[in-house]
Amino acid sequence: MEELTTRYYNKLKHINTGFVRSIMQTINWNARLIGIKGARGVGKTTLLLQYLKLHFHENIEDTLYISLDSFSFKGLSLVALADEFVKIGGKHLFIDEVHKYNNWAQELKNIYDDYPELQVVFTGSSLLEILNSRADLSRRAVIYHMQGLSFREYLTLESGEKFEQLELEDILKNHLSISQGINEKIKPFRYFQNYLKCGYYPFYKEETDLYEQRIEEVINMMLEIELPLLRGVEIGLITKIKQLLTIISSSVPFTPNITNLSKKMNIHRNTLMSYLHYLEEINLTINLQKEARGSVKLQKPNKIYLENTNLMYTLSPNAINKGNIREAFFANQLNYRHQLHYHPKTDFYVDCKYAFEVGGADKSKKQILDLKQAFIAADDIEYGYQNKIPLWLFGFLY
Repeated sequence: MEELTTRYYNKLKHINTGFVRSIMQTINWNARLIGIKGARGVGKTTLLLQYLKLHFHENIEDTLYISLDSFSFKGLSLVALADEFVKIGGKHLFIDEVHKYNNWAQELKNIYDDYPELQVVFTGSSLLEILNSRADLSRRAVIYHMQGLSFREYLTLESGEKFEQLELEDILKNHLSISQGINEKIKPFRYFQNYLKCGYYPFYKEETDLYEQRIEEVINMMLEIELPLLRGVEIGLITKIKQLLTIISSSVPFTPNITNLSKKMNIHRNTLMSYLHYLEEINLTINLQKEARGSVKLQKPNKIYLENTNLMYTLSPNAINKGNIREAFFANQLNYRHQLHYHPKTDFYVDCKYAFEVGGADKSKKQILDLKQAFIAADDIEYGYQNKIPLWLFGFLY
C-alpha cells in the first residue's frame, strides 16, 4: 500500500489542471461505481488525476489511484487491496486500465457488494464489456464513453477562449447567429487545419515532433494487445487487420466489397466482417450502415471512415483527400452523441431524422432538393445561409 500511495502522490503532484475536459461535468461523480471507457490516448488517466487533484486536495488520504498497467500492482488482488484501503479509512478508489486485470468484473462486483462505504471509479479499453456471464455490472456501474478532443475543446486549449457546448438542434436553427458570436471572439479557420492534422489526441501538447509516432504506438497497442486480450484475436492475424486498416485509410471513403476484399486478403468473408467490426469497436473506424437490423457484427458496412482525421494523416499522409477529411471530421464530431447511418442520396443520416451532405464552399443543394430536414455542412465558409452550415461549427457538439 505504501508504494502504491507514493506513486499516486508523485503522479498527482505533476498533473496540470489548467484545462479540464468537458466530460468531467457530465459524469455523475456521486455514483458508487463509475466506469469510463475510451480508446488509448484520449486522456482517461489525466481526467481521473485532475478530478482527484481538484476535489480531494484537502483530504487526499481518503483517495487512492492505481494503474493496473503498473508493475507495482502485479500479483496483487483488487479485493484484497480494497479491503486494506477501507480498513485504513479509504473512501474513493480510482482504478486505471482495469482491463489489464483478468478477473476485473467479478472482483469489482464483489467490492461493490461487500464495501458499500467505498466509491470505485475505473477506466478501461473501448472494448470493455460490463455485462458478461460471470459478473453482471450493468445494474451497478454507470458507464461513460470518452472521446478525443472536440474542435471546441481544441480551440479552448489553443486560444484560452471558452465556448459553450452546443446542441445539434441549436446549430440547425441558429447557426448564423452562433457563428457570428464565435467569429467575434476568434477566427476558427486559423486553427481548423491544425486540428484536423494533429489536434485530436490531448498528448499533441507534449511533444509535437513525435505526435505521429505516438499515434502509431497507440494503434499498435490497441491492435497487438487489446484485441488479443479482450477479443481473443490470434497475434498472427494482427498483420491482416493492419493491412485492412491501411486499405481503409487510403480510400475515399472506403466502400467495402466484401467478396473482392476477402479474396485480396486471403481470408474468409465472415472473418473479414469480424475484423471490420473489431476496428469500429476499438475506435479506429466509424462504420456507416443502413438502419440496424439484427446483429451489427454480421452486417456489411456501406461506408467506413477512420475514427478521426489525425489517423488519416498518420496512416496515409500521401493519400489525403479533402472530401474524405471533411466527411471523417463530420462523422467523428457527431458520432459521439448522435446516431449515424448510411443514406442512399446523401453522405449521412443523423438520428434517423436529418440528412446531411458534406462538401466545400460551392457545394450545391442539388442532392438534397427533394429531401425533408436536409442540410449542407460546408467547409471553407465562416457563416452559413439557410440550410447551408459551416462544417467547423459541428465541432462544438461536445
